[in-house]
Amino acid sequence: MGKIGVLLINLGTPDAPDAKSVRRYLKEFLSDPRVVEIPQIIWQPILRGPILLTRPKKSAHAYAQVWMKEGSPLAVYTRDAALGLQRQMGPELTIDWAMRYGNPSIGSRLEAMIAAGCDRILLAPLYPQYCAATTATALDAAYAALGRMRAQPAIRTLPPYHADPAYIEALRASTLAQLGALDFTPDLLIASFHGMPERTRQLGDPYRDQCVESARLLEQALRREVRVTFQSRFGPAKWLGPATDETLKALPGQGVRNVAVLTPGFAADCLETVEEIAIRGKEEFIASGGHKFVHLSCLNASTEAMNLYGNLVGRELAGWLERESTSVNH
Repeated sequence: MGKIGVLLINLGTPDAPDAKSVRRYLKEFLSDPRVVEIPQIIWQPILRGPILLTRPKKSAHAYAQVWMKEGSPLAVYTRDAALGLQRQMGPELTIDWAMRYGNPSIGSRLEAMIAAGCDRILLAPLYPQYCAATTATALDAAYAALGRMRAQPAIRTLPPYHADPAYIEALRASTLAQLGALDFTPDLLIASFHGMPERTRQLGDPYRDQCVESARLLEQALRREVRVTFQSRFGPAKWLGPATDETLKALPGQGVRNVAVLTPGFAADCLETVEEIAIRGKEEFIASGGHKFVHLSCLNASTEAMNLYGNLVGRELAGWLERESTSVNH
């Protein structure tokens, strides 16, 4: 039998923090009908007109604030997670990573894994909570690439893990470690998830309910309140609430002077966590009268992340890989 591969998939990023790269990335991202559920005949003139003419320059400035020496945070941390998981799981597996939008593309990495001898591949979208605009479109892209192949590998997919004990334990351990390193005690812990249009919930998308359940289980594990908010609104439609930015502005007036925000729906830090929360969110909170603010890092490629992914991958490869999944210690 051939090799077993695991492809970690994340959302995507521009190749560079400049307007040209951001425009190319946004065009691909916002042209996905899973992301913007407006008929393309109506949406494309809007996208190619005011949005792609004005938004890339503004977004490039935001990306420049978070760009790392090795590249965008999302790419750097996703790559490091793949490397770390490779070391942890050993040579029996081939671990790779890809982005739904931008580079490295899902199709190119699938082709590389197959060329390397992988005849069984686990597709692992790193989205704890399922949403059609994230999990489904990542798998759509993989299936589209497979559809162009004459000789296909056997495929498995990682299901959402929003309530998995290994995920909750990883969040608990990471949160406690970061809170323990602070020089203040937060009055409130906020779990900020990426927002979605309210319409997605009405159409049957389980995302919002899974976010709430993840926060409830984390609250139970930490034995302290975890308040749920949703960030990254875009466009005029009604989005899931309460909104993170509005909440942060209102908290000082409610007596909450010190706050910690974690972003458990993101597997790795990115523009939405670093620029939107750690930078802008902090500015808004302090300007509204807040005292101390901290954004708790995502799992990234931490020990907690490696324990989580090792557990999930080991379980999903049962029957292919003769190994017991990593146990979760509470």
